[in-house]
Amino acid sequence: MATESVSARAQLDAPSPLESEREVLLEVQNLEVTYDRVVKAVRGVSFSVRRGSITGIIGTNGAGKTTTLHAVAGLMAGDRASIRNGRISFAGRRIEKKRPHSIARLGIGLVPERRKIFATLTVEENLRASLAGRAGHRRELISLEGVYELWPRLHERRRQVAGYLSGGERQLLAIAMGLLGSPDLLMIDEMLLGLSPAMSQVVAETVLELRRRFDLTFLVVEQNALLASELVDFAYVMENGGIVFEGPIETLVAHADFREFYLGLGVEAERSYRDVRQLGRRRRWRAR
Repeated sequence: MATESVSARAQLDAPSPLESEREVLLEVQNLEVTYDRVVKAVRGVSFSVRRGSITGIIGTNGAGKTTTLHAVAGLMAGDRASIRNGRISFAGRRIEKKRPHSIARLGIGLVPERRKIFATLTVEENLRASLAGRAGHRRELISLEGVYELWPRLHERRRQVAGYLSGGERQLLAIAMGLLGSPDLLMIDEMLLGLSPAMSQVVAETVLELRRRFDLTFLVVEQNALLASELVDFAYVMENGGIVFEGPIETLVAHADFREFYLGLGVEAERSYRDVRQLGRRRRWRAR
């Protein structure tokens, strides 16, 4: 694994000046999602993901990030949730009324939060289960042997029960399982949650390598704004079910409110991080 920092890799892989001219692969417009027809969890959310980008949705617990991903993936019924308004388009096709298996066949993969794998199966059995679920008409992005070549660690542990893997190894396995579905867009929920700094860097570098090697597009959801800022090209900030700020990651990192509320930096640096976050809940974004 390369020893250079994630931020250095991200800078090398930064989009060209023609980034804004790239095709929009995923477009979400005025999305509203409610739970049990009462609780509105997502409120008029609009965003887009361009082909070949690593786009981030940043926000704290309860901001509506996971619900947004589940709406894109068609997983509303299992959450007792429903899309009440808005439209979701993927590669120019409306998908908000499609079922999860149909959405997956179109080329959208989801790596769920908490590294959801089959804990009682071996590493290889997990991978083969993902291969079995691949839609026959989609091209093969990577083979099982290709996964082992990309992640020798998984090859070493292929006969080990997956439940005994470390958190970072589980995340790599979950990403590999998503990759075996041959997606055009891979969505990863809370990619770095609970990982050590060293494993966070390994996983982040893995995403950068996958984009470079397969020209994949990523939509990543992350609470850790600092780590996300070193990985993504473009980010949306969610609070209370809505998007409050958006822009190229360089613009967000330079913005005083983002630095104060999400990175704990700025003119009030002498205050505790907890105080800064509480202040952030009371103030409105100056950019809105």
